Amino acid sequence: MSGPTLPSTSTRRWTGENAMDPIGRVVGKTAVVVGGGQAPGATVGNGRAAAVLFAREGAKVLVADRHLASAEETAGLIRSEGGTAAAVEVDVTREADIERLVAVCVDTWGGLDILHNNVGISEAGGDAPVTEITPEAFTRIMEINLLGMVLACKHALPIMREQGRGAIVNISSVAVKIDYPWVTYQTSKAGVVTLTEHLAITNAPYGVRANVILPGLIDTPMAVERHVRDGMTRDEVVARRSARTPLKGRPGNAWDVAHAALFLASDEAGFVTGATLTVDGGQTLVVG
Repeated sequence: MSGPTLPSTSTRRWTGENAMDPIGRVVGKTAVVVGGGQAPGATVGNGRAAAVLFAREGAKVLVADRHLASAEETAGLIRSEGGTAAAVEVDVTREADIERLVAVCVDTWGGLDILHNNVGISEAGGDAPVTEITPEAFTRIMEINLLGMVLACKHALPIMREQGRGAIVNISSVAVKIDYPWVTYQTSKAGVVTLTEHLAITNAPYGVRANVILPGLIDTPMAVERHVRDGMTRDEVVARRSARTPLKGRPGNAWDVAHAALFLASDEAGFVTGATLTVDGGQTLVVG
C-alpha cells in the first residue's frame, strides 16, 4: 500500500554531544496508537501523524490498526527516521485483540504510558439521519467508535494504575457541537467526550490522566478522498471544506491534531485531565 510522503522537517531535537540522544517531550515513554494506519491518499491521517510525532519526540510506539499492512507502513516510516516502532493487527470490537495489543506493548517495552485512541467511521459504516438509520448500522458504528475505546481503556488502565502514571488521549469530533447530519457518528463521538470525563475523574487518584480532542475539518485521506471519488477534484473538496473554517491561510491537517495530542500526552500537560481540546480553526464559533 502506497502512503503519503512525510514532511522533511522533524520536531526531533538532538543534544550537541551525542547525535543519538533525543531531547523530546515523551522520551522514555511507550505509546499505543489505536488506528495508527490510514486510508490511501495524498495526505497524512490523524493516527499516522500522531504515531510518527510521538516517535519523533522519543516514545516507543506500537501502531495498531485493522489493516496490518497500513500499521506496518506507519511503523516502517518511524523506523526509517531512527525511531522505535512495531505494528499489531487489531479489530477494536474484539476484546481478545485489545488484550493482546496491551500485552504486546507491556511484554516488549515493559509498560504503557500513552494510549491514543483514534478510531471512527460514519458513512462508510452505513450512517444516516435518525429517520433512516438501520439497527445494524447503528450497532456496528457504535461498536467501532465507542465500544472500541472502552475496551482499549479497560485493558490499558490496570497497567497505568499499577505504574501510578499514564495519559489517555481520545479523538472525538466537532460533530458533537455542530449541525451534523448522521445520527450514529455524532452520538458515538459525544459518548467519547463523556467517556473521557468519566476516565479522568475515576482514575485521577491513580495519577492517570484522560483528555479528548475535537478535530474539525481536517485534510486527511479518510475525510477527503471519498468526496474525490464522488466526482470532485481533491482541490475542490479541500477548498469547500476550508471555506467553512474561519482561520484562513491553509487547511487544517493531521499534524495540527497530532501536536495537540502530543501536548496532552506529555508531562507538560501533567495537571490537565478531563479537558476537551478543540482543533478546528474556529469552525465551532460560527453561528448563522
